[in-house]
Amino acid sequence: MVRDGIYYGIWFTFAGAALWFVFNLYWALPCFLVGAFCMYFFRDPERQIPEGPVAVSPGDGKVVDIRPLDNGGHRISVFLNIFNVHVNRIPAGGVVTASEYRHGKFKMANLEDASAENEQNSLTINSAGSEVIVTQIAGLIARRIVCDTKIGDNVEKGQRYGLIKFGSRMDVCLGPEWQLTVQLGDKVKGGSSIVARRAEIELTVPRGDGVQGSSSMQADPAE
Repeated sequence: MVRDGIYYGIWFTFAGAALWFVFNLYWALPCFLVGAFCMYFFRDPERQIPEGPVAVSPGDGKVVDIRPLDNGGHRISVFLNIFNVHVNRIPAGGVVTASEYRHGKFKMANLEDASAENEQNSLTINSAGSEVIVTQIAGLIARRIVCDTKIGDNVEKGQRYGLIKFGSRMDVCLGPEWQLTVQLGDKVKGGSSIVARRAEIELTVPRGDGVQGSSSMQADPAE
């Protein structure tokens, strides 16, 4: 469980106990229920991180948009409702080269306008020569973005790096070297659901007879 969930749970439990002492259980019950929900909301289950040259979903939720980018790549948008796990994860391993926090609006996170207008925090990751951008986007209820990663950090695929409190959206932008494996409407889990695979890179290698031959290999984003 995320530490915030413990704090919220304890605070509402104490508030409920005080109301029960002063009034009765009926006054206290809403506080107990909210406290229990906070403990549930801030859960942080372990995930099986897939190996190989793949990118994983940065969060739990539903794929609500897949949009082509000018560079030939794609942007995948995942909407997290209040019942999803809200711990955010790194989609592909590498080095964080940029971080940008942008103030904005708090529109419903399942709307396309949220990607452009809502308050958000973006990380750019150099993943084996591929630029991967992952963005935490606040929603109508979510008003606080937490990011524990900074420029220069080495990050691993599936690594926890932050959270958005109470409903949000996650965008991940991948270049043309990535082949998407998800579709609109797919349900995904952060850190374990594969959203794209790295395309093969053709390399020219010398053959024993002195003639150049070709071989193919895949670049692992985590390397």
